[in-house]
Amino acid sequence: MPRHFDPQLVNDRFGDAGLYVDLVFQRRAVLFDLGDHANVSPRKLLRVGEIFVTHRHMDHFAGFDSLLRLLIGRDKVLRIFGPPGMIEAVEHKLKAYTWNLVEGYDGNLILRVTDVDETGHMSAAEFQGRSRFVRADCECPQYDEGVVIRESDFLVRAAMLDHGMPVLGFALEERMELNILRNKVESLGLAVGPWLRGVKEAVLGEAAEDAPITVAWLDDGGGRPVTLPLGLLRRDLLKAGPGRKIAYVVDCAFTPENEEKIVTLARGADILFIEATFLDADCAIAAARRHLTARQAGWLGRKAGAKRLVTLHHSPRYKGQGDLLIEEAQRAFLSG
Repeated sequence: MPRHFDPQLVNDRFGDAGLYVDLVFQRRAVLFDLGDHANVSPRKLLRVGEIFVTHRHMDHFAGFDSLLRLLIGRDKVLRIFGPPGMIEAVEHKLKAYTWNLVEGYDGNLILRVTDVDETGHMSAAEFQGRSRFVRADCECPQYDEGVVIRESDFLVRAAMLDHGMPVLGFALEERMELNILRNKVESLGLAVGPWLRGVKEAVLGEAAEDAPITVAWLDDGGGRPVTLPLGLLRRDLLKAGPGRKIAYVVDCAFTPENEEKIVTLARGADILFIEATFLDADCAIAAARRHLTARQAGWLGRKAGAKRLVTLHHSPRYKGQGDLLIEEAQRAFLSG
């Protein structure tokens, strides 16, 4: 996994499920699930621009209040995506507090919350600190094929899974990996620098071939053009390849319907982060509680063709025996 995405579990495998993904070149991060995040530094949490909540069991959403406290008074827009009822849940959380002094803060915190339903339809509402977090319903873009957010260089897909209640699984996909050929840059007399980011953004944004891109020369330019066409720069300076993919799946039953959706969501993932809550010897308990066993998690990862499997959300009944869950999952992942 290159440094484009830097994924880290929020807690150890027995703690609250959560995944922090640093989008390195964008100087921002996304967070999957919002349970206990005490292990994530405030500096890192301030980088988070989007949170994707699988469902609202306490161990996946109880961290909302502490994050809200960190962000109050800052100029920031935070987008939160979750299953049906997420907007209402955030509204009730905000109504639990008194906001008579919030207008006096320097920054205006804005929460944009999106519900994703069974059909993939999305609805959204906004809560602004300057308006004392009064709910304002707003327009929400609709995407196809399970895409809930589409940025210039990455997108996030969601799939609705069954945990005795609707639960979302997510996949973060880099739309295309673009590498700068530094030797080619310098051979053309151009300087390596921030302007190259603009080339990547233009390509990912599907700009026209003749779109002018401001360039930087190694010397003072000597009367050479200030801009060059995107098509020329893309052909000479960039090497394109398939983007990377991370999938995140927790709290779901081992059913044929979930199997199909998980395999589709995680197909070809560079890393599949997936719950392995019980050992397969306790599969009856797993089925009753609508969780996956370690063997089932490994089998799903293998069927999806994931390159690497990372398990989490281990049941506390196996405290001190976490290696057994990891080994069982890896056996199924590597050999079926």
